[in-house]
Amino acid sequence: MSAPSRLLIASPDAVAAAARRVMARCDELARVTATPGRIERVYLSPEHARVNRLAAEWMREVGMRTWQDAAGNQVGRIEAVLGHPAGVSRPSDTPALLLGSHLDTVIDAGRFDGIAGVLIALEVVRLLRVPTDTGWAVPLPFPIEVVAFSDEEGTRFGKALLGSSAVAGSWNDAWWTLTDADGVSLRQAFLEFGLDPARIGEAARRPDELVAYLEAHIEQGPALDRAGEPLAVVSSIASARRFQLVVEGEARHAGGTPYDMRRDALLGASEAALAVERVCAAEHHIIGTVGRFEAFPGAVNVIPGEVRFSLDLRGEFDGERDRVWDVLARDLDEIMGRRGLRWSAREVHSAPAVFCAPLLQDVVAAGIRATLPVRSDAAPVLFSPAGHDGMALGAITDVGMLFLRNPDGISHHPDEFVSAGDVAHGIRALAESILHLAAEPR
Repeated sequence: MSAPSRLLIASPDAVAAAARRVMARCDELARVTATPGRIERVYLSPEHARVNRLAAEWMREVGMRTWQDAAGNQVGRIEAVLGHPAGVSRPSDTPALLLGSHLDTVIDAGRFDGIAGVLIALEVVRLLRVPTDTGWAVPLPFPIEVVAFSDEEGTRFGKALLGSSAVAGSWNDAWWTLTDADGVSLRQAFLEFGLDPARIGEAARRPDELVAYLEAHIEQGPALDRAGEPLAVVSSIASARRFQLVVEGEARHAGGTPYDMRRDALLGASEAALAVERVCAAEHHIIGTVGRFEAFPGAVNVIPGEVRFSLDLRGEFDGERDRVWDVLARDLDEIMGRRGLRWSAREVHSAPAVFCAPLLQDVVAAGIRATLPVRSDAAPVLFSPAGHDGMALGAITDVGMLFLRNPDGISHHPDEFVSAGDVAHGIRALAESILHLAAEPR
């Protein structure tokens, strides 16, 4: 691994200006929303089309050629490298280093989750490609592509990572029948957006087309803020399983049914939700969340006869995550048996843990140390409990990630924040990481 020396030529003023641009553009994109007064931007919507047009404009501004792929992801590519006179490019089939993140949001979102990563990547391209009299300012042996993924969150159709799954060649034709809250199928939404479902395979990239994938992202947790650190290397992205659970009891009159005759599905499901908290809190790097909870028939004077709820279960390691699910299943057997209830679960999502490539962890660490030279020890390393597009990209290329401090860990919320100073650190660190990767023997 090359030494963590500072390799980027750009001045502190140029980096600060780049950070200000990122912050202003995050504000600009936040105004592209389906719901006035809050940020909501989902897959294959008019808002998706608008932000793709803006991203394409900004990609061209830094010298990239652009296209929207067959899944609706916006992509830019720049070929020029040092050692070639300005305007002379490597062949267009040279494997590229892929940078990026996503532009879609959850409902009532913050303005930095995903979006900051796309804009940081574009500012890195701007800094790395400043021309000199003899060629490009930076010795890159590979082209750079920036991708703005279209559906990391899964807000509209309930299936996350649709855009990056298409790029990874792991699209599942069963997804075409997914529907949104208005009953619009994914296939119909593709057609209305101007995409051809029959051409979805054209979005797929081959492993030999890519050098690696690097992503900058806000942490979406408080670890860096608590430690007083602006940046961290990501070691891995959590494995995840999601379930839809149903608890069945018996709906009866709220006044006329004594307690010894009640089979209250709501109480059983509530006890199950508390069991999720109790079991997961006792584990290391296991997170369980009940995020949706519905009781039926939903009348004020009727004992709930059925409850449907969700479970999002994440872990650093697949085996530990699965072991905890087995523990929870045994607890639910006991709870429901004691209360005279029945329960069932349907798994709706499963993704293995993705471990960042050791070389990419090393170059990101070198980038952090070159950016923050007062550090004499190792750069902070964090596991990511949140999911990212790198989970899909890991099937076709090595993945690396850089985390930026996220004050108080607030994310998926309007109060989500990252400072301009930390964005400046992130821009420089990602650029330095790329230069250290370029210096590695191939």
